[in-house]
Amino acid sequence: MKARILGAHSFESKDTRLSAVLIDDIMAIDAGGLTSSLSFPEQERIDCILLTHGHYDHIRDVPAIALKNQHRTIDIFAIQTTLDVLSTHLINGILYPKFTDSPSPEQPALRLNSLEPFEIRTVADYQVLPVPMPHAVPSVGFQITDSEGKSLFFSGDTGPGLSACWERVAPDILIIDMHFSNRSADIASTPGHLCPGLLAKELDSFSRIQGYLPRVVLTHMNQEVEEEIRSEATEVAKELGVDMCLAYEDMELEW
Repeated sequence: MKARILGAHSFESKDTRLSAVLIDDIMAIDAGGLTSSLSFPEQERIDCILLTHGHYDHIRDVPAIALKNQHRTIDIFAIQTTLDVLSTHLINGILYPKFTDSPSPEQPALRLNSLEPFEIRTVADYQVLPVPMPHAVPSVGFQITDSEGKSLFFSGDTGPGLSACWERVAPDILIIDMHFSNRSADIASTPGHLCPGLLAKELDSFSRIQGYLPRVVLTHMNQEVEEEIRSEATEVAKELGVDMCLAYEDMELEW
């Protein structure tokens, strides 16, 4: 199984991109930095996109990839509230065409597929498990498992309080939100984000529930405090004895 981190930050610049991960070149999770990260031939290979929630920095490039790929249908998978945001605000016939009916209702550029939390869905050759995450709007993380049983869990945006999630997932790699450094620990949970100190408690909970700790990759970082996050995460990794690193644009993971 192979994952490529397309966007690893909360804010966009010429060096940083918004949330997006590419699985085995064919499945995207979130689309904040999707088209800006890929060549046209690479975009052509994407069959499906999973969306964690409806915030702009996670769905922005959905209409952009549809516009360039109208000769085929890309499947979008998300909970219904996220699909509603996408349909109402981006592919609404005003800002962009209604790609669910264009170029024709029989062969649309996008096909929207509603997911139910905790229900495993077969998507391409993967088993996809959506799990609710604590965030400011309805949100899910995704455990993706391939035909060989290899898996990752991508949290999307999340705050603390993940014990119920840990009871459902047991990935090889955990890619998880890390927007804040510890000096913002008192406000991190309000919008639904994490800092290294809060993550340490969540990983301790994971270990107690599952009996191990996966490899951890931190993403969705505020680059203004990235070096603080790096230093604090290093201490957490030492304390818990876990393999932990910060994501970066075009980072490749393979296991």
